[in-house]
Amino acid sequence: MLTQLSIHQFALVGHLELEIKNGMSVITGETGAGKSILLDALGLALGARAEADSVRQGAEKAEISASFIGNEQAQLWLQQRDIPEDEQIILRRVITIEGRSRAY
Repeated sequence: MLTQLSIHQFALVGHLELEIKNGMSVITGETGAGKSILLDALGLALGARAEADSVRQGAEKAEISASFIGNEQAQLWLQQRDIPEDEQIILRRVITIEGRSRAY
């Protein structure tokens, strides 16, 4: 389950911290409110293709991190790949203005 999304210098967003609690969460808003930016950022954290133009104008790099609480299936996947298990899983993506990106 996604518990937190942190976005820095991505698209039009300078800094955004979104914390998601247990239960049903809904993201709503008018056209142009930025819902798709949140989803695009989450997609990048999960491995979507990164483009240099996703870095906010005037910034050197964009950083996105997504924190998850793993379920049994996620824990099994980590075990099978000899990745240390933890209650919290953090995926981080850094995209430079040159178009290079790194995933952590």
